[in-house]
Amino acid sequence: MSSYKRATLDEEDLMDSTSDDIYPSSPMQVTYRQGRGHLCWPDRTQKDRRLLLLVCVLSVGLFISLIMSGVFYKQAHPGLCLTEPCITVASAVMGALDRTVDPCHDFFNFACGGWVKKNPLPEGKSRWSPFSNLWENNMHIMKHLLENTTIKGLSEAEEKAQRYYQACMNETKIEELEAKPLQQLISQIGGWALTEPWDKDNFQEVLRTVSAGLRTSPFFTVFVSADSKNSNSNVIQVDQTSLGLPSRDYYLNKTANEKYLNAYLNFLVELGVLLGGSETTSRAMMEEIVDFETTLANITVPQEERRDEELIYHRMKAKDLTTLAPAVEWMPFLTEVFSPVALNDSEPVVVYAKDYLEKVSNLITTTNKSLLNNYMMMKVIRKMVSILDQRFQDVEQRFLEVMYGTKKSCTPRWKLCVSDTDSALGFALGAMFVKATFADDSKVSAEDMVEEIKWAFKDSLKSNKWMDSDTKKAAEEKADALYNMVGYPEFIMNSTKLDNVFNEFMVVSDLYFQNVMQYYNFSARVTADQLRKAPNRNQWSMTPPTVNAYYNPTKNEMVLPAGILQTPFYSRSWPNALNFGGIGVVMGHELTHAFDDQGREYDKDGNLRPWWKNSSVEAFKKQTQCMVEQYGNYSINKEPLNGKHTLGENIADNGGLKAAYKAYVNWIEKNGEEPTLPALGMTNHQLFFVGFAQRMNVHCVLRPDWLMLRSPTSNTSNSVWCSVRTPESSHEGVMTDPHSPSRFRVIGTVSNSHEFSKHFNCKSDTAMNPKHKCELW
Repeated sequence: MSSYKRATLDEEDLMDSTSDDIYPSSPMQVTYRQGRGHLCWPDRTQKDRRLLLLVCVLSVGLFISLIMSGVFYKQAHPGLCLTEPCITVASAVMGALDRTVDPCHDFFNFACGGWVKKNPLPEGKSRWSPFSNLWENNMHIMKHLLENTTIKGLSEAEEKAQRYYQACMNETKIEELEAKPLQQLISQIGGWALTEPWDKDNFQEVLRTVSAGLRTSPFFTVFVSADSKNSNSNVIQVDQTSLGLPSRDYYLNKTANEKYLNAYLNFLVELGVLLGGSETTSRAMMEEIVDFETTLANITVPQEERRDEELIYHRMKAKDLTTLAPAVEWMPFLTEVFSPVALNDSEPVVVYAKDYLEKVSNLITTTNKSLLNNYMMMKVIRKMVSILDQRFQDVEQRFLEVMYGTKKSCTPRWKLCVSDTDSALGFALGAMFVKATFADDSKVSAEDMVEEIKWAFKDSLKSNKWMDSDTKKAAEEKADALYNMVGYPEFIMNSTKLDNVFNEFMVVSDLYFQNVMQYYNFSARVTADQLRKAPNRNQWSMTPPTVNAYYNPTKNEMVLPAGILQTPFYSRSWPNALNFGGIGVVMGHELTHAFDDQGREYDKDGNLRPWWKNSSVEAFKKQTQCMVEQYGNYSINKEPLNGKHTLGENIADNGGLKAAYKAYVNWIEKNGEEPTLPALGMTNHQLFFVGFAQRMNVHCVLRPDWLMLRSPTSNTSNSVWCSVRTPESSHEGVMTDPHSPSRFRVIGTVSNSHEFSKHFNCKSDTAMNPKHKCELW
């Protein structure tokens, strides 16, 4: 290019000159110039010809080399991305960094330290992260859609969502009714000993009522979901119940959790007083209830002991439940819970807590019937607290302040109502959300990226040294068969189909409590209708606005709702280093769940069966023990993590990062290096890992309800890794969350990554580059 410019300038000098000294007109002078400067080729000697030819060849070669060097330099040094989105995201990335920290010493504080310093916990929050901002944004969008009654062309289901929200927002009516709706419900069920003498023999009837129409699970939980060993059919399933506090450990380690137990007791006492009991009566009753629940906690099985699903799966007939747990009249119970479906005593049932059911049956038999009734009523009341008047809200807030360390806040009513509408009519609201915000090209791009991640995972299998070839081939087939659902289920875009789904859900505009009761009844009928049918791929466990993702083992599918397919996880205008480090790692995480310690037990069709060779099973257990020990050696606020309980998520974190990075490298090989972000002084490879730390969602294996009980996930656990939280929230997370705390999800994962250490030039045996690394997928 520069030679071309010089040639042009020379030509211009000649053409523009008018001086006789430079451009002579004399024939002699012209002849002289031709004779001295332009010898004809035949007049030259053979030596001159060879020399001139060599010069020409060298000149042409140099010219080609310069062009090729420029091309290769352009590929290797593509320059800066100076578009507005690049400048904006570069500023955000830079603001979150703490460059005083050595990334090889503590990558979490390097990547997130700046954000943590600038973002103290907002009032009323137990944790906060960039993810929280995204969810807040989605909530504002949903609020606008629910309040805008002038939107034309809404389906009946979408109008129901608006009416449901309006009833929730009708605080005047809610305050006017006070506790009356709940008091009337308690009376209809049969009453309790708080406000009147009680001595009834109606345990079976009350158990059926609260379990069927009100969807509570006082002693055990019963539901319908895909049969793990026959994934083409839904079946009745029975498991142990949840407790009033987040974990059994709160009850069993009373010394360490004294303040939480006291807060829980006081919370229940205050609820009793609000429902008409005296302070003395309420306290005496609630103390009995907490003691009973402590006994219940003692017989529940810790989650880390329930991870091998082959061991806890027990298929039997309905009539066998009577032998297993005779304290319950099972056939009348199941008939009412799954009404109007006709059942007989040969109905197949899958039990996931056989020993627990035996023990809880004995507990029911030996417990005073009044206490059993009081406990069942309290389970109902706990479920209804959030839909009653402000006094109940205030009592609950005081309890949450202790449990999660939140300061009292004035959270606007509309946020509670948006969230509840999303829970009850989330797919109707989701249809409105998708039409307002979701671009089809985002769906296509996400689907393409999933395929890139799949390729990367399968390609890594080739270098896997601990797995035998037959199991590798089967694993590759499972990855190929994995079904990805992106954005939203298709039926919500069809008004007729959407209306049919919510056809039996009656909603009024001014009676919030009544609407919630209708929802519980509607939900029960929907559950019963699924029995014996094949699982429906259009039935999602998350609504479209949700900022999360999940993997379902019985369907072998990953689901990526529209809510997460936006900044800070994905943007078409960002460098792909951030996209692969953000949404790409989310995809890799969910895919890897198909091969974690629980997901690997399911084959490509979603059936629980031994499809690995024994040698690979043993090798897998040996490899995963490394992670159990690695994460078990971390602690937060002097509390050690449970490496066994968090194993599945830790496997997914490590596998997800590796697959996403490999996919990004493959993208570069096909498309060339992309421009870097300005001012950061980072390569795009480094940016990938920073993007992972700053933007990676703490998503989870969010499975159907029955699997959530076996592998529970907190609704508040899904936050971006740059996060802050209260000590109380951290304590709750250590005891209940199958995810490791944010800090260790970052440093635990990158310290196992050879690529991370390479691109950040971490010396051997530094904190982020230990000599011994845990490697699985």
